[in-house]
Amino acid sequence: MNAPADGPDAPRPSVSDPAAFELLPEGAFAPNWQRTLFVMMGIQLGMNMGFTVLSPVMPLFLPELGVSNPAQIEWWAGVLAAVTPLVAAFASPLWGRVADRRGRKLMVLRSCFAIALFTGLTSLVGNVWQFAGLRALMGVFAGFNAATISLVASQVPPGRLGYSLGWLSTGQLVGTLIGPLLGGLVADVTGSYRAPFIVTSVVCGLCGVLASLLVRERFVPPSAGTAKATLFQSFAILSRSRGLLPLFMVLLLAQFGVQVVQPVVTLYVQQLLGPVPALATLGGLAFSVTGIADLIASPFLGRRSDVLGYRRVLLISLAGAALASAPQAFVPGYWSFVAARFGLGLFVGGILPTANALVGRLAPAGDRGTVYGVTASAMFLGQSLGPLLGGAIAATLGLHWVFLVTAILLTANLAWVWVKVPEIR
Repeated sequence: MNAPADGPDAPRPSVSDPAAFELLPEGAFAPNWQRTLFVMMGIQLGMNMGFTVLSPVMPLFLPELGVSNPAQIEWWAGVLAAVTPLVAAFASPLWGRVADRRGRKLMVLRSCFAIALFTGLTSLVGNVWQFAGLRALMGVFAGFNAATISLVASQVPPGRLGYSLGWLSTGQLVGTLIGPLLGGLVADVTGSYRAPFIVTSVVCGLCGVLASLLVRERFVPPSAGTAKATLFQSFAILSRSRGLLPLFMVLLLAQFGVQVVQPVVTLYVQQLLGPVPALATLGGLAFSVTGIADLIASPFLGRRSDVLGYRRVLLISLAGAALASAPQAFVPGYWSFVAARFGLGLFVGGILPTANALVGRLAPAGDRGTVYGVTASAMFLGQSLGPLLGGAIAATLGLHWVFLVTAILLTANLAWVWVKVPEIR
């Protein structure tokens, strides 16, 4: 992939942490910022690979923990996928305040080593309640991506922010593509669904060691009198704009609609193929192919949004994603399912970037960090509630209904954008 350039086509900063926009003054930056950037890009790749290694494996691991009823497997798969982001939604503000006082590198190390520890312990669990408890503890110490973006954004020259965060996004996306495939391969080659947890633990631990040894942070603590907006004040800022509060719901519903299928993809592959030997690998491919399409389509959709308008591209992306979701419920075989997942990725990659771009254009300059912090909460909530609903639907109505509900949610989001979100020229 070509390095992202600065300018109007450069990727926008991630919105997962408001501190990503607290930049050093013009002309003041860490002298080793380039090394920090590329080390953190590699660590970003490794950590996100570690996060997603487990995606195709968790539902298959549940029978070893005493969950044998198919409906219970589907329900627990949703709970386990949801519990980490749900806890993280409440823990992230605390870690953000600690980062402001103590530095962003410390938050990166905290997340790397905590996730390595709890994922390693997960390989030893004896029942599903222990599994859920460790997943919840991971949520308490989560926030790696936000800490990484905040660290890099606070070290680079302001004029190189787009370039730097573009490379970080590349590392994040490549990691999420490799992870599910690696997890499936490790499980199939070793014959153990516990082995991917050990691999994840080792990878995250190594990322923490690399960050400790190679990353240098130029940390400037804020003045003692710096005030932070309360949650109610933050929502008041959103309510003053005609488009910001609707975009909060757009981001929540978008993440909700995309994540609702997470706990059932591997189970659906199993339903399509039966007990084939390479089930975990094939489930990992079905996860990864959506990300591959996303990687292909996102740059094109980003450039088109500058020409066609953010709202129009958001509507096109939502319509395409809805149309690609419904056929997944009726596919005749595995490869047609993979093709439909690829088609979904071609459109879903345009939803979050264009919605976030609209947030950036609508938010007052002085309140942008606060607004992005609130919209990050919307995304966390969508990430947690989506798998819960997906597991519940699969357990009560059947696996194919999850894809139909996804299409309905995306269509509802499309209607919401059409009515409530203004165009920005």
